[in-house]
Amino acid sequence: MGGDRRPKPPVASSATAAAQTKTKTKKRVLFVCIGNACRSQIAEAFARAYGSDTLIVHSAGLAPAGSLPPLTRQTLSEKNISSEGQFPKAVESFTMEKFDVVVNLSGERLPPSLVAARVIDWNVRDPIGESEDVYRAVATQIEGLVMRLILELRGN
Repeated sequence: MGGDRRPKPPVASSATAAAQTKTKTKKRVLFVCIGNACRSQIAEAFARAYGSDTLIVHSAGLAPAGSLPPLTRQTLSEKNISSEGQFPKAVESFTMEKFDVVVNLSGERLPPSLVAARVIDWNVRDPIGESEDVYRAVATQIEGLVMRLILELRGN
């Protein structure tokens, strides 16, 4: 009447198994621009917000600025994207690391010391010193590019 009352071993759900597999295969991505104050920071913030299950992301600059412009943070905040903890970093601080993808938003040649399986060039206007509208347009463009990259990397 009571049936089998022995405890049954826990069964890993397919979602748990998938999560464990994805953790092991996260892609390392570096976003690079000139000052690491606008474009690459915006890309990093979107990638963290939308692709943390797939990506380990960083950003750097060829000639890093001293800080993030208020419009970079404001533009991200308007889209409910956090930039907390982000600050400009030199690309040289990543030369000993290996990346699956380096996304070049600088329009410049990258240092040969950067090690990446793949380099992608994104032609995105530099909004530094421009209006809020330009920052918003740039953020929207970068958001779309980041989403496409995330979807592509999730598929591989």
